[in-house]
Amino acid sequence: MIVHNLGYPRIGVGRELKKACEDYFRCASDQTTLIQTGKGLRSNAWQLQKAIGLDLIPSNDFSFYDQVLDVSVMVGAIPQRYASLQAQQTPMDLYFTMARGIQHGGLDITAMEMTKWFDTNYHYIVPEFTPNQSFALCSQKPVDEFLEAKALGILTKPVLISPVSYLLLGKGKGDRADMLNRLLPVYLEVLKKLAQEGATWIQMDEPFLCTDMDETVKPLMEQTYTLIRNTCPTLEIMVATYFEGLRENVAFATRLPVHALHIDLVRAPEQLTGVLAAYPTDKSLSLGVVDGRNIWKNDYEASLRLVQQAVGALGSERVMIAPSCSLLHVPCDLDVESKMSPEIKRWLAFAKQKVVEVVTLKHLAGGDKVADSFRLKREENRADVEDRKHSPLIHNPRVKERVDTLHQLNAQRQSPFSVRRVLQQKALGLPSFPTTTIGSFPQTSEVRSWRAKLKSGEWSQAQYDEHVADEIKRAIQRQEALGIDVLVHGEFERNDMVEYFGEQLSGYVFSQNGWVQSYGSRCVKPPIIYGDIARVAPMTVKWSVYAQSLTTRPVKGMLTGPITMLQWSFVRNDQPRATTALQLALAIRDEVSDLEAAGIRIIQIDEPALREGLPLREADRPAYLEWAVQSFRVSSSSVRDETQIHTHMCYCEFNDIIKQIAELDADVISIETSRSQMELLDAFTAFQYPNDIGPGVYDIHSPRVPSQTEMTALLNKAAALIPAAQLWVNPDCGLKTRGWAETEPALSAMVAAAAGLRK
Repeated sequence: MIVHNLGYPRIGVGRELKKACEDYFRCASDQTTLIQTGKGLRSNAWQLQKAIGLDLIPSNDFSFYDQVLDVSVMVGAIPQRYASLQAQQTPMDLYFTMARGIQHGGLDITAMEMTKWFDTNYHYIVPEFTPNQSFALCSQKPVDEFLEAKALGILTKPVLISPVSYLLLGKGKGDRADMLNRLLPVYLEVLKKLAQEGATWIQMDEPFLCTDMDETVKPLMEQTYTLIRNTCPTLEIMVATYFEGLRENVAFATRLPVHALHIDLVRAPEQLTGVLAAYPTDKSLSLGVVDGRNIWKNDYEASLRLVQQAVGALGSERVMIAPSCSLLHVPCDLDVESKMSPEIKRWLAFAKQKVVEVVTLKHLAGGDKVADSFRLKREENRADVEDRKHSPLIHNPRVKERVDTLHQLNAQRQSPFSVRRVLQQKALGLPSFPTTTIGSFPQTSEVRSWRAKLKSGEWSQAQYDEHVADEIKRAIQRQEALGIDVLVHGEFERNDMVEYFGEQLSGYVFSQNGWVQSYGSRCVKPPIIYGDIARVAPMTVKWSVYAQSLTTRPVKGMLTGPITMLQWSFVRNDQPRATTALQLALAIRDEVSDLEAAGIRIIQIDEPALREGLPLREADRPAYLEWAVQSFRVSSSSVRDETQIHTHMCYCEFNDIIKQIAELDADVISIETSRSQMELLDAFTAFQYPNDIGPGVYDIHSPRVPSQTEMTALLNKAAALIPAAQLWVNPDCGLKTRGWAETEPALSAMVAAAAGLRK
């Protein structure tokens, strides 16, 4: 029985990759240092997995920024606006320019678009294709990293996004079949080189097989694997699916001319029976039984039932065991957590521990041949799983009762938007094209150092609060000087938009080093929801009220919405996600009521993850959207008509959920639109979205500072699509990751652009 992994976290236990990349971006280190850091991280990951006992260890799962961008560079899909840079920049610098844009040395080029990787919080760089897109081998990264591991004595399984899935991930017009015919020779060139260097297994990721796939795509996949098999007969190809079940694609997927198929039995354990019934006699089946998306310890008894079912049908020599998907989505190592509650820690497994679980399951599946040490591990696992089920830490009867009686709650604003809008305009007195920001301002190293001093005990709470108050005061003064209409306090007291709230809610626990890559060098540390959730005390009122006391302009209260709190946490898996979402909604509702009572007239409840949580299958979406919309409305509906509710969303395909966005009934929604040049507004236009909208005019994920002319052009595009009376003016997202040197000139240009439109 072969045990393998689909991918390992690349950031490092101490976020070494993030720090190395950011040092390079700041010119604080050179390219050699960055390359050596990457090499060290790859070596450590390969050797760790080998020591644990994996049979097949992945390579080419490492990336300096994004694995989809890696493919674009490999196949030469470099947009025309970067063509002139190929002679001026090193390949590494061109790569980062595509990801981040550039505004230096007379160059001013925007970054490529970014969006969510299926239903995860990982962002990938969207490939851009032209109708006559050409492809050519421009990078041998998969081969180079295979040889790098081989030099260490490790024969890896290179991982590639399949050519069909790569094309489906991209944007641009063109005949897909023709494009595939031009793309396949490049892939074949890479695969032949890998075969020549001694590769035996290749993992081809085909996540679209778990979606409502267009029937025209299937012949393209069949063509791809037939050609690969005929061209590279020595390679054993594994097609990897994940994040959902195959459903109607079972028959097609099982007959693809490949050597193995990987299926996700965490998200869709029920698919195993159908897959086994259709499975041919000449293929191996990889069982994804260890959760690659969440941090809960594997239930060996449940996993072994699936493994034994497969072994009974296929024989052990044709069964492979693996995590459900790449471990990119979980933290690196639970062993480095020294401050977590020992009881809760017993319930968890991070990437390293999940690799151990995969290997352990192989031994436990051995029947009578199981060694005593593994029998003991099975008993320990059974005890930990039972302990979690019955722990009093998890259950809060008062919270459960409140959720059970939710049907008595009126989750609806008092009046329709048309009535509220008039009352809010009178109360707030804002101009046309009102300007605001999304919430956070730069978290400088100085601001972060204050938090570290508080945590270490070097500073008292009073000292910390004094410094935060001073920074909020400066932020208010800056915004007034810039001429912004609706201000924010800047969120200097917040470490993260989810973690900050989770720390003040019961039912959450936090790791010290549970970092996960969100995009590029941006890492997040998702909190862990282990039990019933309740608000213990007001969470944001103090600083919102203080900021409002400093100005006569309205200051927004800033909250994270229940669905984003859910999606950006590691969520308990012992109750429906809908129930946990409603618990979060009630906690946020209490905070909204307190902010209004304290005199805050505008309250923003951010929901950037609403689209992210959308199930991959159309049939599953109505149920999710029903409880997701209900959760937001529960959190936002307690206020008077005069109180303005904002929400924010970014990096998603809004046309999928435009009806439900309207059903949220937020008075104002701000969205990310600058990278797409306002293309995302098409969905709002076609739907005739009734409420106010702030399309982002400033891409905060790029270090470049857009000009007033650029922002004015974007706003004119927006005004051609959306009635001017509905438009707000704001950046794409929060400014936490930017510096003041970039932020102030960009916001000044934004305010000037709005003033120009008013004229």
